Amino acid sequence: MNGVLPAPLIRLREGQNVRLHVENTLDEDSSIHWHGLLVPFQMDGVPGLSFPGIKPRSTFVYDFPLLQSGTYWYHSHSGLQEQQGHYGPIVIDPAEPDPIAYDREHVIVLSDWTFLHPHALITKLKAEGGYFNRQKQTLFGMMKGGPEEEMSASDRAMWAQMRMDPTDISDVTAVTYTYLINGHGPQENWTGLFRPGERVRLRFINAATMTIFNIRIPGLPMTVVSADGQNVRPVTVDEFQIGNAETYDAIIEPAEDKAFTLVAESIDRSGMASATLASRMGMTAPIPPLRPRPTLTMKDMGMGGMDHGSMAGMDHSAMGHGAMAAGADAVTADHGGMDHSGMDHGGSHSMGGMNMRDKSLVPDSVKVGVGVDAIAMAPVDRTGDPGLGLEDVGHKVLTYRDLMSLTPNPDTRPPQRTVEVHLTGNMERFMWSFDGEKFSEGVEPIRFERNERARVTLINDTMMTHPIHLHGHFFELVNGHTGSYPRKHTVNVLPGGKVSFDLTADAPGDWAFHCHLLLHMHAGMFRVVTVRPLDGDAA
Repeated sequence: MNGVLPAPLIRLREGQNVRLHVENTLDEDSSIHWHGLLVPFQMDGVPGLSFPGIKPRSTFVYDFPLLQSGTYWYHSHSGLQEQQGHYGPIVIDPAEPDPIAYDREHVIVLSDWTFLHPHALITKLKAEGGYFNRQKQTLFGMMKGGPEEEMSASDRAMWAQMRMDPTDISDVTAVTYTYLINGHGPQENWTGLFRPGERVRLRFINAATMTIFNIRIPGLPMTVVSADGQNVRPVTVDEFQIGNAETYDAIIEPAEDKAFTLVAESIDRSGMASATLASRMGMTAPIPPLRPRPTLTMKDMGMGGMDHGSMAGMDHSAMGHGAMAAGADAVTADHGGMDHSGMDHGGSHSMGGMNMRDKSLVPDSVKVGVGVDAIAMAPVDRTGDPGLGLEDVGHKVLTYRDLMSLTPNPDTRPPQRTVEVHLTGNMERFMWSFDGEKFSEGVEPIRFERNERARVTLINDTMMTHPIHLHGHFFELVNGHTGSYPRKHTVNVLPGGKVSFDLTADAPGDWAFHCHLLLHMHAGMFRVVTVRPLDGDAA
């Protein structure tokens, strides 16, 4: 956009009314979505839902008030244009004095780039789910041993019987992607300057199409002060995982006149983006090597700590034979407040004859057809997990449970009802959906009454992390800090896990609700959230 990648920074101030003229010079329809901004639904920028889109060689004027401050971003919501470079950062300065003190800032836009057309990516993934995975386990790797090859022979046999691949972490990897920081690859060494002793605010935006990143600055702690543009109580960490479309602000305080390397490692550790933070241009610091790639575990299958050895009698033949299967929930009712601590996940349960696509484990609303590989038998709340591969790194990694809102939650009414949504998929066929139904199948919207207070529980019936985004709203992520839940617009749902959030449906209109792994959304993991009545409607 405007000839640069990422698109230009848009800097605004809370309380302003902004008017943005977007000219489409393409030969196809386009759009701009203001990610995380609370705008009237007609200004949300989702073609076919909130407006018709912007026709070729025409202009659309977005006009809306700024009701918030923080770090956000904007991107196309048309086709797969986001993968082709249609994204950029937004910073909204607060109307009142900023509670976060800092001397200077740097906006850090993370992304992934390929010279393959995004439709070609989908074609290859449809042909072979693990097409871009070049880190599969091998006989040589098993013989070599080492921490990355700890899987037992029995576990290998079980995974093979289920036709799953525990190394299939990301659909698209560094085989085709170059990972970028502010549009610069690792060899270009983007540099952000500081003076020793300064408090530097780093505004991280994950604008990647298909890549979840792990962020660290070796030798320099980071104090996280904001998540998805909303201030949180400061928490000091050495590393954090950032899902697609999430934003985090962190304060660093480099005391020495030296350079530091900013590392953004892809979740599958097939590659990384790197940049330099230094007191002078031209300085560099060592770039750490890629760490051993992680592997999926029984927990990521939604089986918690079940005894692998007792799985010999499990009916794997009933599974869809996806190269990457899934996890779900033993649900029939509201599990938001269920205490799993008393459940026996220690391995005493015999799983003989159990069907991993057992429809009795999910409500009737979940369609268990060819698009669903498996149903997780014992999904658990994983908001206390740091993310795949980060459990034993030997330093402090941020978890969702570390996050507390800096100010009290604005609405503390108890939820009036629970809405349960299953994240479903078939990796081999590259089919992705909610509740087993793709958006193209004409599924009904998820309906809320205006100002209704509801608890939404997301249950991940797949073995892939999904960043789920709700347009037009912030929600309170249920993480144990009642009254100070962090307010977010996007949440990473770990494999075989579940998360809950409390939502006040205070924005009337029709809103997109989808996985922010762009190719998953394109494949069908998308729904409409409808909030009624609209302004002017009869009560």
